[in-house]
Amino acid sequence: MALIIPSDSTADVPDADRYRGFADLASSQTLGRDYDILVRRCGDSRVAVIAPHAGEIEDGTSEIARAIAGDDFNLYLFEGRRPAHNYRALHLTSHLFDEPQCLALIAGCTTVIAVHGCAGAEHTLLLGGRDRSLRDRLAAGLRATGVAASTQGHPFPAVHPHNICNRGATGRGVQIEFPNPLRKPIPARFVAAVVRRVLATVATPCGDAIDPLRSGTHA
Repeated sequence: MALIIPSDSTADVPDADRYRGFADLASSQTLGRDYDILVRRCGDSRVAVIAPHAGEIEDGTSEIARAIAGDDFNLYLFEGRRPAHNYRALHLTSHLFDEPQCLALIAGCTTVIAVHGCAGAEHTLLLGGRDRSLRDRLAAGLRATGVAASTQGHPFPAVHPHNICNRGATGRGVQIEFPNPLRKPIPARFVAAVVRRVLATVATPCGDAIDPLRSGTHA
């Protein structure tokens, strides 16, 4: 009897866990078909909000990163666009994420916020990164509005120096992991607004100067 492989089989899908960096991902996946990259520079802002696993890789992180950045801060999205198996094929782990346009953007930024999605039904944000001062200020601001935020004892400390959140101008950034319930539109918008308010106290926004630079075809 012939072996029938279901159409959604992962047999022919590359395993992103085997990638050594973005070059490996780019050699097996196609820009504009499997993924898009969006870079929006915002005048002289030195704040970058990035989502390296956006689009269909970690659902909702594109929208959250956009909401945090607003029209004030630099924005970077690496968005999965495959019809299936986006996580498996495109989830380049954060300490190996070295996509050149992202590195170029954050090289001039003193504040980097990386938005991620994680599994789980909890209603607690998981904050990490080497910028402990900003991490703790964000956590305090979130808790003050009733949002649970954990900064220690969770699986995502994000302290590796090559973690993309820590590769900005200071070598320190913040990573925010959103579990499934907090990626729903209403709580996600609320959290994004709180994060923006905290960022406004530590960084000067760029006003109305927006220069959209992008690769790919999706807005």
